[in-house]
Amino acid sequence: MAKNTESNVYTILFATGMVLVVGTLLAFLASSLKEKIAENKRIEKQQNILYAMGINENDENSVEFVSKDIVGEEFNKYITKQLVITGTDVVENDKAYLIDLKKESALAKDPNYQRRLPLFVGNKDGKEFYIVPVRGKGLWDAIWGYVAVDNQLIIQGVYFDHAGETPGLGSNIKERFFMDDFKGEHILDGDVFKGVSVSKGNSDPKNLDKTDYEVDAIAGSTITGDGLAAMLKKDLKMYLPYLKTLNQ
Repeated sequence: MAKNTESNVYTILFATGMVLVVGTLLAFLASSLKEKIAENKRIEKQQNILYAMGINENDENSVEFVSKDIVGEEFNKYITKQLVITGTDVVENDKAYLIDLKKESALAKDPNYQRRLPLFVGNKDGKEFYIVPVRGKGLWDAIWGYVAVDNQLIIQGVYFDHAGETPGLGSNIKERFFMDDFKGEHILDGDVFKGVSVSKGNSDPKNLDKTDYEVDAIAGSTITGDGLAAMLKKDLKMYLPYLKTLNQ
């Protein structure tokens, strides 16, 4: 007896079978690739942290990370401490770079949860860097990055990235011409926290004034720039209680 392939029962059974097959295949792939995915995340985070403190393979204009082959070795060489700040407690944790900022932000909505803040201490040519991870919202999706400051809370370097900002506009937050402008910017006015704004009306297009608490905006990306400035202000402020102790 021939099957009635046009019946509703056949359609439902076929669809259910396909869902089971595809679901099983995806579960298998996710399981088999779990270690590889974790390793790629480690490499990317370590490259980004090193980039913010000036350890990279840049040429004159491009953004070039430390090679995947040596990033682990370079990370261990230049990052002298990984800290986790929880309230007033500060502990060393060599897996701090694995803390998920998105998850921590979600958990922190519970007033009883103490958010964990990872902080990375690096040393290059005898100078210490304090690298803060940041995460926020751009025009379309998440934006994130790392900000390296010295013990005077002057920015020494940054790295920014995004999930889906507009190509050629907001996506340019990860380009050299924008990121390089942050180097040397102050985030404190005396003891008052200012952060760094991304300003369309910036009267310093060459970014020579490092105490105006702003950098020049990217044309056509106002919302991304505002989101990035808000991200810096929100996340850097959480680290201030610790960072202000560096000169005490």
